[in-house]
Amino acid sequence: MTTTSKWFKSWFNTAYYHLLYNKRDYKEASFFMSNLVSYLKLKQDDSILDLACGKGRHAIFLNSLGFEVTGLDLSENSINDALKYANESLQFRVHDMRLPFINKYNAIFNLFTSFGYFETEEEDISVLKNIKNGLKQNGIAVIDYLNVSKSIKQLIPHEIQKRGAIDFEIKRQVKDGFINKKINFKDAGNSFTFTEHVKCLDLITFKKYLKTSGLKLIAVFGDYKLHAFNEESSDRLILIIK
Repeated sequence: MTTTSKWFKSWFNTAYYHLLYNKRDYKEASFFMSNLVSYLKLKQDDSILDLACGKGRHAIFLNSLGFEVTGLDLSENSINDALKYANESLQFRVHDMRLPFINKYNAIFNLFTSFGYFETEEEDISVLKNIKNGLKQNGIAVIDYLNVSKSIKQLIPHEIQKRGAIDFEIKRQVKDGFINKKINFKDAGNSFTFTEHVKCLDLITFKKYLKTSGLKLIAVFGDYKLHAFNEESSDRLILIIK
């Protein structure tokens, strides 16, 4: 089985990852970004870093609103796809979020549970320290994470998701502080197995991480409409930090 320190390097860089998640809601992503930039009072031409940008769905929309956007992601496959949409004010680069950023930004967004992949607490905190050091004066950052409490209560242990000719068999469990997902499927006569591991990070743990990283929690929301966070009922854990 792929270890927690390496699974994302292989899985995110496959076409199968994008096939499995091809039903992601672009309308919802645009709605969230519009609400977020309004709440943060970002100005035209402010610079935004989309950290772990994937194929750039959030970055592309933010750029359409007039912002200067940089998308960083570890997956070369995703960045190559995103580069089709690059322009003078929209750039994409392959980058490991555990490494310092070259530039500083007015805002840094880490969206759609693109945190908590790593095996050690130190790696997670290194990402937060990079975010702190990557912000301009009075800059602000956003981490959009799953609400672990609700996700665990509603965990589906086993299901089949069909995408075209491929049946993805997905098994989920909570173990060793991670929500673990094992993905099995066959294609063209070959069998494949990939894993996903996301840390069970609740608000209390995030507050500890932020304090260690020298960051301050400004606000907490529970969904993309920016309603108040409720540990029992909220779908998301959205942190506004500086």
